[in-house]
Amino acid sequence: MSDATKLSAEKRTDFGKGAARKIRRAGNIPAVMYGHGTAPVHITLPGHDTFQALRHTNALLTIVVDGKEALALAKDIQRDPIKPIIEHVDLVVVRKGEKVTVEIPVHLEGEAAPETVVTLDHSSLQVEAEATHIPENVVISIEGLPAGTQILAGAVTLPEGTTLATDPEALVVNVTQAISEAALEAELAEAEAEAGIEHEAPSEAAAEGEAAAEGEGAEAPAETTEA
Repeated sequence: MSDATKLSAEKRTDFGKGAARKIRRAGNIPAVMYGHGTAPVHITLPGHDTFQALRHTNALLTIVVDGKEALALAKDIQRDPIKPIIEHVDLVVVRKGEKVTVEIPVHLEGEAAPETVVTLDHSSLQVEAEATHIPENVVISIEGLPAGTQILAGAVTLPEGTTLATDPEALVVNVTQAISEAALEAELAEAEAEAGIEHEAPSEAAAEGEAAAEGEGAEAPAETTEA
């Protein structure tokens, strides 16, 4: 992603939770921008535009403060756990041509062989890329892959200009044989047997139920007297 979203920001001098709440009530977002040995700059970002821009992973931003522009990446985004609100953003200043280390999501493409289960062990990979050319994602094809296939991070094809920072031996995709219903029932039965759980045979349970019902429904014998 090389196009940077431009956001106009204002410097702020009020800090603390009270000041941050006031900024959010006004529909804006408190943020801090730092990097390259410069002192941190506390700013206020426009709420709606910032929220939309940060919907994209590793979005490159052009922050305009007092008429001066700076390229930045969101290093940390604090979101409300319930409401769709961004509470605070940490921005790190970057420069064109500079290499940065970021996490990019992994997307799987295609379908593996029949009767297999595909597990994505790493939903993202850490890579090094130019700040102005960070890939949006990395795509891995699983089309027709048989059971037993494992794809390690080092075997993943990365976009041009991007190098892997994750451990090359890290397991990313694991394709295993799907377990049949009969095999699953056998495993459950074995587990229950080991745990000492016993199930009464259906015929025995039914016989006992019928006997109990007959006992409850039987009438007491009538008494007779002799003349």
